[in-house]
Amino acid sequence: MGSFSFGAGNAAKLARIPLYALGRLATLVIPRTDSWVFGCGAGIGDGPLELWREEQRHGVRAVWLVDNDRDARDAAALGIPTRRKHSMGGFLATARAGVIVVSHGFGDVNPYAVSGAFIVQLWHGIPLKRIGLDSPETVRSRFLPRSALVSRVLARMYRYAQSRISLLPAASHLIRGRLESAFGLPDERIVVSGEPRVDVLSRGTAEERAANARALLQATVGELPERVLLYAPTWRDGEPDPAVPSAADWRALTQMLERHDAALLIRSHPLGAGAYASADVTERVRLLGSDALRDVTPALPAMTGLITDYSSLAYDAGLVPMPVFFLVPDLEAYAERRGFYARFRDVAADDDQRSWDGVVRQIDEMLSDPDVLAARVARAERLSAKVHAFRDGGNTQRVHRAIERRRAAARRKGRR
Repeated sequence: MGSFSFGAGNAAKLARIPLYALGRLATLVIPRTDSWVFGCGAGIGDGPLELWREEQRHGVRAVWLVDNDRDARDAAALGIPTRRKHSMGGFLATARAGVIVVSHGFGDVNPYAVSGAFIVQLWHGIPLKRIGLDSPETVRSRFLPRSALVSRVLARMYRYAQSRISLLPAASHLIRGRLESAFGLPDERIVVSGEPRVDVLSRGTAEERAANARALLQATVGELPERVLLYAPTWRDGEPDPAVPSAADWRALTQMLERHDAALLIRSHPLGAGAYASADVTERVRLLGSDALRDVTPALPAMTGLITDYSSLAYDAGLVPMPVFFLVPDLEAYAERRGFYARFRDVAADDDQRSWDGVVRQIDEMLSDPDVLAARVARAERLSAKVHAFRDGGNTQRVHRAIERRRAAARRKGRR
């Protein structure tokens, strides 16, 4: 997985153009029904699972499309019916669905049969780094990488594909603008409703959320000390991760964790998990990859702090709330290659670190001084408040109502 890149993915898309064309022809003759299909690039979880549960309360007939045994087992444990997305059954389920729900892209379901459906793109995080049409990575190709023609073709394909999205929820009006630009969508396709994926960080009391999160973590990685830190580096588009700790870094981390009776959980991006496979796993440092826990959001209330670089989790931490520490050894290079929607200094408050030494020092100080902890929590809350307009646990219900309104309006328009 770690070798995947946008270039390789885009090359594959170019090669599959005939299949997309055949799928488009099929959807012209296969009638759509009131059934729904769900899919999620991260497994059974995230925003699609929240919306699944909401729609089940409204009696929606639906199926979840999967492409591996793990997701099929996870779905079965929750009583969710599934079909293999690349089977004929998956194709027909997608082609007949009146509503399609995804969180990453059309590859979450059967991508050849999405045309003509009401498509709900829930996305999977507030963008800090540029995405979609705003990022040059989106139009890179392994074939003819310097070709302006190939880039234009890929950009046109991407814009056409995203134009089929019927509804895209935004966390706030600020984020709405980013999504409009990234997906090339008109204003009316994006609704400021909050994101279903973070409702779990607002439902119930803080004590209940923390208890549920801790139970989830301990069922996944075993008994944990009271203080738990999460390290969640983002994916670098197939490039090596420069933040992988050295042997000396691991020793310094472990010593600091032992002083404070704390543990560090490593949540590497699924596409970059190999870089951390050789971590010195102990009772103080443990792996929490997506192979162990598909969706990390419900586990966040059990964390004492977050270490990351460019992950959208930095925006979600303030909903817990918990401090964020930024480790960005490649900040300038990443900014040039990928780019950000805001000045990174406004996100990290000029407190980012280029090495593990600095991060270990910051965490040591935070765990030693309650005033430092309180100040860092307040900073995380201020950052989160800029991008999350809601924290009432009602985002999923608002999305449900928006879908109902849009579909009803489309039916009225069709009868005219």
